[in-house]
Amino acid sequence: MTENSATTAHSLDELTIKIFADGADLESIVKLAANPLIKGFTTNPTLMRKAGITDYKGFAAELIQAVPDRPISFEVFADDLPEMAAQAREIATWGQNVNVKIPVTNTRGDSCVSIVEALSAEGINLNITAVFTLDQVRAITAALTEETPAIISVFAGRIADTGLDPLGHMRDAVEIMSTRPRSELLWASPRELLNIFHAESVGCHIITVTHDVLSKLPTIGKDLSEYSLETVRMFYDDAQSARYSIATNHLTNESAAAAS
Repeated sequence: MTENSATTAHSLDELTIKIFADGADLESIVKLAANPLIKGFTTNPTLMRKAGITDYKGFAAELIQAVPDRPISFEVFADDLPEMAAQAREIATWGQNVNVKIPVTNTRGDSCVSIVEALSAEGINLNITAVFTLDQVRAITAALTEETPAIISVFAGRIADTGLDPLGHMRDAVEIMSTRPRSELLWASPRELLNIFHAESVGCHIITVTHDVLSKLPTIGKDLSEYSLETVRMFYDDAQSARYSIATNHLTNESAAAAS
């Protein structure tokens, strides 16, 4: 590999993985929907709260109206399993492009696999979220029907935060899920754009990426020498704008000649 080949090692044009945008800012979502690279959208109660959303269903209705042609995931927020299932059935009526997000357990650690099984059998498209272990992937996969599409969101970024390399983990998840051809593995909580290519390399079907990370998409394939020079100029321009100065005894050749 030559020095310059590293700058073209990854290309968005070659991707088969689907990129979803993860966020709850409606204005940003509408802008991202204009980008053909974005194949779907995910959100969650934490992102919605940070965005100042107070009317859950009202926000969902606006988002579905703004993006009627791509999948959008909305999460239940009950902790009691029967109420969780009831919320899931209600959310599923909001739009044909809606995936209902179900956490893998409730806050007491009780498995939600039983309601995943029931809802999948009813034909509700699910997105099972907050999945970390391969045992969880196995249990969820076994609970899904072969006919109903579903997403399993494994939080690879948070797994990496524990010091474990998620690549093998995600590769194994893909293999486990192969028994349900209509299920898709989603790489959740990515930390950098490179994770898109990590996810692609192990066979993930989807990666969901926050808006701040998506803003870096134009840097993919950028020439490293050019990027280096831009960085140097950024540091210089910021120092000049801040009017930083350091007193030294150094004289340039021109100044030294003038002083002699």
